[in-house]
Amino acid sequence: MAQQERAVRTREAILLAAAQVFDEVGYEAAKVSEILTRSGVTKGALYFHFESKEQLARGVLHENARAVPPVPPQQLKLQEAVDRGMVLAYRMGHDPLLRGSVRLALERPVHDTLDRRVPFEAWTRESQALLEEARLAGELQPHVDTAELANLVVGAFAGIQLMSQAMCDRQDLCERAAVLYRVLMASVAMPGVLVQLDVAADRGARVHAIMDDYVRTP
Repeated sequence: MAQQERAVRTREAILLAAAQVFDEVGYEAAKVSEILTRSGVTKGALYFHFESKEQLARGVLHENARAVPPVPPQQLKLQEAVDRGMVLAYRMGHDPLLRGSVRLALERPVHDTLDRRVPFEAWTRESQALLEEARLAGELQPHVDTAELANLVVGAFAGIQLMSQAMCDRQDLCERAAVLYRVLMASVAMPGVLVQLDVAADRGARVHAIMDDYVRTP
């Protein structure tokens, strides 16, 4: 068991170091030697877990798909959908692994075969599932297509993330995400639901603060 735990910690250290380097310089400019130095593991340990830079990038991308665990249940399913996005915005400012994976997902280098659809597809599926529950609960206006809305939310979030990164290294991402959800919800939520939604800029931080307790609850 101790050996297995060490292997898990080693893999996590490698992925964290890789994500930091990918976030800072991008996939093509990233050097395995720099990742090795930052991870603090031996060369043999790194290549035991990941045979190449491309495998490292795949590992980071797959971590992106699990970046935001389920948020605590809310009376309104639309609030849960908002909370997932707001928690993601909050974590973008604090989680190097998430930042690195997002940069990888949005890059388009010429010479690699990475499947960058993984995190987008995962978040879109999860978003549509929540939105469909909201539709069945009568929280969405009748004209709303949940598949279209899920794709719009994920694409729009990717866009504001890029803009926030360019403008201020993501320091205002929570504020931009709050504006995004406020505008979107005004066009899709039933009026009685809209007035109940919490889309404040600090919503992600508040939900994140209670998520560990929720995830640990049997």
